[in-house]
Amino acid sequence: LKERHVNMIGFSTVLGVGLFLSTGKAIYMAGPGGAVLAYLLAGTIMWSAMGCIGEMTALFPVKGPIFEFPRRFVDESVGLSIGWLSWFSWCVTLAAEILAITQVFKFEFKSEYLQNVGYPADSLGWPVGQNTNSAVWVGIFLILVLLANLLPVRMYGRMEYVFGCIKITVLVGIILFNTIINARHKLHQSRFWTYEEPLGFSTKNFTVRSDADQDIVLTGTVSGLAAFWTATTTTLFSLMGWEIIYFTAAENRDLQKSETMKLATRKITLRVILLYALAAFTVGLNVPYNDTNLADITIHGITGGQNSVFVIAAVREHVKVIPHLLNAFFIFSPCSTAINNLYAASRVLHALASHRDAWPQYAIFESIRSRLETTRKGVPMNAVFVSWLIGFLAFLSTNASQTENLGRMTTITVVCTLIIFAVNCIAYLQFYRQINAAAAGKLDEDLNITPEMRSFYKRAAHQYPYRSHLQWIRAAYALTGCTLLLIFQGWRTLVPPTQTKDFIASYISIILFLVLTAAYFIKDRGFSPQNWRLLAVKLMGLESVGPIVVSANLTSKPCDFCGAKHRRGHLRFPDKHLFTRGNFKAFVEWVWVWLK
Repeated sequence: LKERHVNMIGFSTVLGVGLFLSTGKAIYMAGPGGAVLAYLLAGTIMWSAMGCIGEMTALFPVKGPIFEFPRRFVDESVGLSIGWLSWFSWCVTLAAEILAITQVFKFEFKSEYLQNVGYPADSLGWPVGQNTNSAVWVGIFLILVLLANLLPVRMYGRMEYVFGCIKITVLVGIILFNTIINARHKLHQSRFWTYEEPLGFSTKNFTVRSDADQDIVLTGTVSGLAAFWTATTTTLFSLMGWEIIYFTAAENRDLQKSETMKLATRKITLRVILLYALAAFTVGLNVPYNDTNLADITIHGITGGQNSVFVIAAVREHVKVIPHLLNAFFIFSPCSTAINNLYAASRVLHALASHRDAWPQYAIFESIRSRLETTRKGVPMNAVFVSWLIGFLAFLSTNASQTENLGRMTTITVVCTLIIFAVNCIAYLQFYRQINAAAAGKLDEDLNITPEMRSFYKRAAHQYPYRSHLQWIRAAYALTGCTLLLIFQGWRTLVPPTQTKDFIASYISIILFLVLTAAYFIKDRGFSPQNWRLLAVKLMGLESVGPIVVSANLTSKPCDFCGAKHRRGHLRFPDKHLFTRGNFKAFVEWVWVWLK
C-alpha cells in the first residue's frame, strides 16, 4: 500500500452510513446546533485517542497494533482480550453495514408527508427495493465484499482510493448543495438559524422514551444536557473506523520514506471532523428538528433513506432527482465501508493467530490457529473467510423483529471501540513515561543503553518518526472522555420501566472485556496470588519490547544481523531483524522456533 491508499482507506472506512442516517437522529434529539457540538466533542475524543496509537505505530509498525500495544505496555492478558474485542467489533460492523444497505433499498416516502411539504409528485420511492426480499441484497453484497478482499492488497488499495475520492467528492457536494438551497430563502427568510422553533439552535425538550401509555419528556436545563449527551453517543457509530489505518502499517510500502502515520493520524482525522461538522451544520439550516421523518428516539435501530436528513432537505426543497441520487450513494457508501471492515477484521484475526498464547492449548485450536496464520499472495485468505462468515448476521434483516437485535449488537461494537481506545490511551501514557525515562538514562541497565543511544529515545529528536505536542494531555482527555461515555452511554435504559435487553446491550461489552482479561491472566499465572505477584509483567513499557529496542534499530547504521540499513523507528517482531547484542538467549530461542 502507498501513502495515498492508506489515507483514502481511512477516510472511506469512517464515511459509511452512520453520518447519513445518524445525523438526522442527532438533530431530532439535540437540535442542529447540538448535533454539530456533538460531532465536535466525539470527534476530538477519537482524534486524541488516534494520536496516541499513531505515535506508537509510527515507532513500532507491527501487526495488530490495536492490541499489541496494550499487550506490551500494560499486560498481555489485557492486550489479547482487546484483540478479540476488536475482531468482534469489526465483524459485527460489517454485518451492520450490510443491514443498512437493505434498509436503504426500502426507500419510500409516505404520500401524506409529500403533500404536507408540497412535493411536486404523489410518490417517491424504489419499488424494486420494496418488493425484493432483503436476503437477496444481503447475499449479493456479501459476495462483493468477499471478492474485493481476496484481491492482492495493492489492487485493494487502488480500488479503495477511487472509492474514497468518490465519497469525499459527494460529501463536499452535499455540503455545497445544502448551502445553496439555504441561500435561496425558500424555506425561511433568514439564511441561518432563526432561534425560533422549529429551526432553533437546540431543542426545547427531550423525549427519553415514547411508550404506549405515556411519553417520558424532560424539560429545562436537564433536557438540554440529556439531549446533547445522547446525541454525542449517537454520533459515535458514524465516527468508528479510523483505527484501520494502523492495521495497514505492516503492509505499508511508504512507511519508511514518508510521514504516512502523521498524515493519516493528524490531517485525515481533522478533515473528517471538519466535514462532518459542516455537513451537520448546513443541513440543519434547511430541516426543522421536529420533522416527522426524523422522529426516531429508539436506543437501538437502523433506519432507511427516507429518514436521512440529507434526503429530507432535498424533498422539502422540491428537488426531484437529488433524493434518488443520494439514496443510491447511501448504498455505495456502506458497501465500500463493509469491504474495509472485512479487511480490518481479517488483519486482526491474522495477527491474533501469530500469538499462541491467545488460543487454548488444544490440538484442534492449534490447527485452526496455524491455518489462520497462513497467507496466499500476501492475503490472509483463511482469516478473510472466517471473518466474512460473521457477516451472515446481516440475514437477520429478513425478520423485522430481529433487526432491532442487530441494532443492539451495533451498540455493543461502539462500546467495544470505546474500551479499545481507552486501554490504548493507558498504554500510551505508560509508553510516554518510559520512553522519557529511557531518554533520561533511567533505564540504561534494563535496555542495555549507552549514553550515546539516549538521544534516539528523545521525542524531540529529529529522527523520531512522529509525535504531537502535549500528546499526554490528549491521552488523558481521550481516556476521560471514553470512560465517561462507557459509563453513561446507556443511561436511558435505566429510566423506569427499565429495558433489560437494551441495558445488557449497552454494558455487556465491559463485562466481556473483564472476563476475557481475567481468563487470560489466570491462564498465564494460575490461581495463586503469590504467582500473580512474582510472574506479573512489570509495567516497564519499553522493557517489554526487549530484543526489539536496540541501537541498530534506531540508527541508519548497517544491521548487525543482516547487514541491511533500517530507517529509525522501523521495528519488526518477530522477523529476521532480531538483533543479538545483549540478547543471546532470545536469539537462540528464535532460531530454535524458526528451525522447528
